[in-house]
Amino acid sequence: MPDMTLSPEEIRAARAASPVRDRDLAAELGLSEARLVAAHAGLWATRIEAHPDRLVPELAKLGEVMALTRNESAVHERVGTFGEYRSGPHAAMVLGEEIDTRIFPRHWVHGFAIEEETPKGLRRSLQVFDAAGDAVQKVFLRETSTDAAWADLVAGLRLDDQSPELETEPRAPAEPPRSRAENRGALLAEWARMTDTHQFNRLAAKLGMNRLGAYRLIAGTPWVRPMPPSAVAAMLEACSASGQEVILFVGNPGNIQIHWGPLQTVKPMGPWLNVLDPRFNLHLRGDHVAEVYRVEKPTKRGPAVSLEAFDAEGGLIFQVFGRRGSETDGNESWHALLDALPQAEEAGA
Repeated sequence: MPDMTLSPEEIRAARAASPVRDRDLAAELGLSEARLVAAHAGLWATRIEAHPDRLVPELAKLGEVMALTRNESAVHERVGTFGEYRSGPHAAMVLGEEIDTRIFPRHWVHGFAIEEETPKGLRRSLQVFDAAGDAVQKVFLRETSTDAAWADLVAGLRLDDQSPELETEPRAPAEPPRSRAENRGALLAEWARMTDTHQFNRLAAKLGMNRLGAYRLIAGTPWVRPMPPSAVAAMLEACSASGQEVILFVGNPGNIQIHWGPLQTVKPMGPWLNVLDPRFNLHLRGDHVAEVYRVEKPTKRGPAVSLEAFDAEGGLIFQVFGRRGSETDGNESWHALLDALPQAEEAGA
């Protein structure tokens, strides 16, 4: 449960004395990150409207920014300009090759504009948190951003309530794997009839399953092949060596961020597997990867084949597909890359 006993003054004092990142300090203090930020309202944080219908269309005015989406095991950072926004009551999206997101508005609960002096200079960002106070989306201005748009954007989104107090709800646990053995035959039959990858979620729900539960139920078939955790690092290295372009998804309950392009500079550092490219960074906790699957779904354009990694609680860490070079590209290079990765048998599975 969140620690509601610390006052904003105590939170500010703890932050002033700590060299660690806000997210890590909040965890040390037993707080949500949103409560730590809110304690600085009126100083370097301004409470703003968080709903994507109000916030996201304004982001394009900032020009080139760095958009960050994370979960407990992966951080996805993409440089670009926010483009077309499509609203929806349950799901919205930003479309663009550089900034491409899928947004779930009910999780966009607390918003802040942050303007803080740091040892590296003034840092401006817009940060959104869910009801539990966990980060959903962060957008950081860069040297190439349109700084002149900042003041008007913040003034237009500023809330009347600028209290340093913030109430959050308990964090919802990750949904455990859910499957129904009696529906295995139906799953296999309807899987084979899919014509679009987006049909999978509806199919699984109709049969009383979720993603990981369905994968476990038919693992070992041509549609779902278990892979060892070492396949993740091997995939990154193989993409780097071959120039294979990918479509890589990292998300949380409120936002999914997508990278289209290569994975060029791969640098492991301790438990982290990192991609450090000029306009895309991925930071992945390799030690959090508990299950990996090669998943094939039939589509009208041919098979869509992904590598998907899950943590020990069953949460999806990331998905990655091969990017087709053209409408007629059968993605054979991506399929061959996955086939050359370490297989489950080699891991003793």
